[in-house]
Amino acid sequence: MRAQTLVSIVFALLTLSANAQKGNDGIPKAKRFNKQKDLLLAQFDCKTDVDDLHTIAAFKTLVSQPEFSDIHYHAVAGTYGVQEGLYVPPNELLELAFGQNWTDAHENFENAVEKVKKLVLATLRDNGNIWIAEAGQSDFSAALIKAVKKDMPKLNSLKRFHVVQHSDWNEKVTDGNSLTYVKENTTYHKIQDGNEVGNGTPGFRSPSYRQWKTKVSDKKLNDVWQLAVDLGLKYNGKDGRYNNEAVAKGGLDFSDLSETCYILGIEDIKDVSGFFERYSSK
Repeated sequence: MRAQTLVSIVFALLTLSANAQKGNDGIPKAKRFNKQKDLLLAQFDCKTDVDDLHTIAAFKTLVSQPEFSDIHYHAVAGTYGVQEGLYVPPNELLELAFGQNWTDAHENFENAVEKVKKLVLATLRDNGNIWIAEAGQSDFSAALIKAVKKDMPKLNSLKRFHVVQHSDWNEKVTDGNSLTYVKENTTYHKIQDGNEVGNGTPGFRSPSYRQWKTKVSDKKLNDVWQLAVDLGLKYNGKDGRYNNEAVAKGGLDFSDLSETCYILGIEDIKDVSGFFERYSSK
């Protein structure tokens, strides 16, 4: 074998190895979420699509795995923007999934900002960064970051806050000033839509997938999924709420989990079936 050919082969193998450590946007996965220091805020608008209910169950499934059971996270509900329509009440599900580890921004927006701000400040002062899985709009994120910067005026929020968004529609129904503020004051990661399969982001919407009952062996997780599915069917399309066709057909839609998958560096999951094959139980 010629030396030149050998060098080419070695270079190609090194390139493949390097690419395997990067996401589809080219950002090294190792430079994303630091499980020892960072805080993951899982924010759900819950208005008016019921897909957030399924996403809550999927998020609980992830953080129940040994791989992610030690991460610092906090859930926030009611982080909606300026869209019309009724709220989808998630409280019963959130309490079952997370106990007290969640905040209700729908009930009292200002109090929610103050509560979450305390968690954020503690993380920042301990040299951790903040990663926001924006399963909805960015209005709450904007208010939160403004509140944090009042307490830490010298904070470089561009480096310390990461916001991950997958939906064009979510951006459109975010207050314009809030969206601009978030984009200018954080590292804003816009990934491909989690409703589609094959675009480089996991596609977590399927009108035909019903096998979760046989895949989720852990009873607590099974109860969480059952409640999420039941509430989804109860509120889907009710009283003018958005009619999610995948849910109406008895399937699943946890498309908003695509952002958490990006944050945790597991965006190689293809679809709903792939998710349950990998993370069906503890």
